[in-house]
Amino acid sequence: MTTTSHATPHIVGDVMTRSVVTARPQDAFKVIVRAMQDHGVSALPVVDGDGHVIGIVSEADLLPKEEFRDCDPDRYTQLRRLSDLAKAGSITAEELMTAPALTVQVDATLAQAARTMARARVKRLPVVDATGRLEGVVSRADLLKVFLRDDESIAEEVRREVVAYLFPLPASAVRVEVREGVVLLTGRVRDRSLVPVAARLARAVEGVVDVRFDLGEDTPAAELSRKRPAPH
Repeated sequence: MTTTSHATPHIVGDVMTRSVVTARPQDAFKVIVRAMQDHGVSALPVVDGDGHVIGIVSEADLLPKEEFRDCDPDRYTQLRRLSDLAKAGSITAEELMTAPALTVQVDATLAQAARTMARARVKRLPVVDATGRLEGVVSRADLLKVFLRDDESIAEEVRREVVAYLFPLPASAVRVEVREGVVLLTGRVRDRSLVPVAARLARAVEGVVDVRFDLGEDTPAAELSRKRPAPH
């Protein structure tokens, strides 16, 4: 089957933001805070002179400065919050940043990026090329853009990539409808064991919210003739 290009992005590079505010290792604390405030972001990739991502400095890295500004932590706190106390005494991005940085490759799928964000519980990731050089930033909102895809575009892809592959005519007659991202497959099929496969493939189509079925089993004519009682 010939594969045609999809109407929506499949990789991180298609949805990421390419204009990225960054920090340099030597940037001072107030420079970092000002950059976050001016650009409305909560974290900055820290890049070296060649544009490689070497760390991330976030609001969480900056807050210990304020938290411990006017207190003398006890021995228990010193042992339990050693890293935060070190950040409280730091003044440059290199000292404040979390390293190594959690990143995602520019050619990673949207699903891979979503899993990485979910596991790490972060809202955005720096996007890098194969050498680790910064290419952009991808956020949760960027990954959700696929659900803005129109219903007819989704239906056409399901017909082409799923129905035509699993239930080719004339043996099967399957119709595809999509409403608000929910795919409905109706009609008759020769082999109902393929329905779970169709569900999995349809859910993999970008923009699909759910998949539902109303499919009956089409009994071949030869089999029907064998089942008919013999004339007396």
